[in-house]
Amino acid sequence: MRPVAAAGNGSALRPGFLAPVADSQQVFRRVLRAMSEPGSLQNIAVDLAPPAPLDRATAALCLTLLDFETPVWLDAAADGEEVRAWLRFHCGCPLVEETDAARFAVMAAPSEMPALGAFPLGSEAYPDEGTTVILQVPSLESGEAVTLRGPGIEDCREFRAAGIAGGFWKQRREMEALFPQGVDLVFASGASLAAVPRSTEVRF
Repeated sequence: MRPVAAAGNGSALRPGFLAPVADSQQVFRRVLRAMSEPGSLQNIAVDLAPPAPLDRATAALCLTLLDFETPVWLDAAADGEEVRAWLRFHCGCPLVEETDAARFAVMAAPSEMPALGAFPLGSEAYPDEGTTVILQVPSLESGEAVTLRGPGIEDCREFRAAGIAGGFWKQRREMEALFPQGVDLVFASGASLAAVPRSTEVRF
């Protein structure tokens, strides 16, 4: 096991990936598959014990996707000193205070999240500058069912995510008119993840 560094407040800083190259490659493959097959559940098989309240999939996504070029916004539930120190040490990512400065956003309590439109949606010239929003949810097997259609889905696929804000899917559907602008959604729960990219149509 890698040595545990000291956090800024003097407490022990939890380790990241035990096998950084292999683990990040595995997680990245799962993310690519989740994005290419919207709504499909992907399992993260890595040994990881992140700081609370992050669960394994959320933390693995952070370790894989975040770096010094990706400003990150944390919701109030995730925005603790231990999480901040862990992200700074393992990812080197700048942590921003305003949603409109975020390239990534981490929601540990998505039932209380701000409107999706509060995050950058990219532009017609640079749609890739839209935010990737990571939502840590209690379950990917319960909650309001929505139907997904679009690239990577043969006909349609049912998708469920518990614990998200009321009106969330209505907001997401309204964003479809802005495509290719928008946000990409990655849902995490326990050791599982799923994605709903901006190219996916949502019906309910």
